[in-house]
Amino acid sequence: MYNELPADEQRDVEQALLHDPELATACADLLLAQRSLDGLRTTPSARTTQTILEYSRTFPQLK
Repeated sequence: MYNELPADEQRDVEQALLHDPELATACADLLLAQRSLDGLRTTPSARTTQTILEYSRTFPQLK
């Protein structure tokens, strides 16, 4: 989200982080949590995908 901010607003965020150690710590904690969650994200296995596709073939066809 930071990267999507205009340059002026990025500087404002940087200044706020420099002057507020509690905010900087909270932001760092959020970034670490996000990194951990991203590492846990998985995609369905090939078997799961195949099972879903096979199941979907049992649906009546609309005409």
